[in-house]
Amino acid sequence: MTYTLPMERRPFGKTGVSVSLVGQGTWQMEKRDEAACIRAIQRGIEAGATHIDTAELYGEGSVETIVGKAIKGRRDDVFLVSKIVPSNASKRGTISACNRSLKRLKTDYLDCYLLHWPGNHPLGDTVGAFEELVETGKIRSWGVSNFDTQQLETVVDLAGPGRVACNQVLYHMQERTIEHELVQACRNLRVSLVGYSPFGSGNFPQEDSSGWAALQEVAENHDATPRQIALAFLVREAPYFTIPMSTKVKHVRENAGAGKIQLTNREINILADAFPIGPNRPGVPTL
Repeated sequence: MTYTLPMERRPFGKTGVSVSLVGQGTWQMEKRDEAACIRAIQRGIEAGATHIDTAELYGEGSVETIVGKAIKGRRDDVFLVSKIVPSNASKRGTISACNRSLKRLKTDYLDCYLLHWPGNHPLGDTVGAFEELVETGKIRSWGVSNFDTQQLETVVDLAGPGRVACNQVLYHMQERTIEHELVQACRNLRVSLVGYSPFGSGNFPQEDSSGWAALQEVAENHDATPRQIALAFLVREAPYFTIPMSTKVKHVRENAGAGKIQLTNREINILADAFPIGPNRPGVPTL
């Protein structure tokens, strides 16, 4: 089945903006053919995957440059996110890093700007810089990435309610640790949860596995693919979003199609049983 526009959207934190459930990640795009990356991002936007995520870390800024080329002439169509590495996240360093990202992306503003992971600079300085960037119109919202429950609660207490738009973390079918505590914390704090590496960076279930069989069973109900069903599960309810990366147009369109699939409670239970959460572990899983 070919799922067409519009893809389902949901509110992104308390930003007042509704964002596509399935977006596009760009990690490691610097290792791929640039023209293919640009083409894939553009076809993804056309398919409704308008949430574009990148970072200054990716290719030492080169991926931001690729994204800038891909969104040229269609900036208003996308929800654009980038991230700052913690070593740059002093108050002045955050302002400078944001300006560099904007220059590479060839845009005047980011829809959301994230601290890539907890670092050593005082968090209050980073938050202060984020708020200054909001005031000057260079970013419209801000959030964090790879924060565990305690760290998320700390930054929300520091910034105040409604200021932290999202927390971006590792989340795929075989890595559901965040469901023990972090997801509920995000719900309570009105923070969106963006899952990266939804196919496990090469750790997707093999075709002879019980997990694959469960995905295939549900996929047949929707005339969809197992990968689409995995993505649909990962965005099955608020506050979830997901950002798969692909440089192949076929796969980008396939990913975008997952944003239209509505799983039943029975199907969700089938998948949850096939991919158990596993034991709780301290911290938040990262690649």
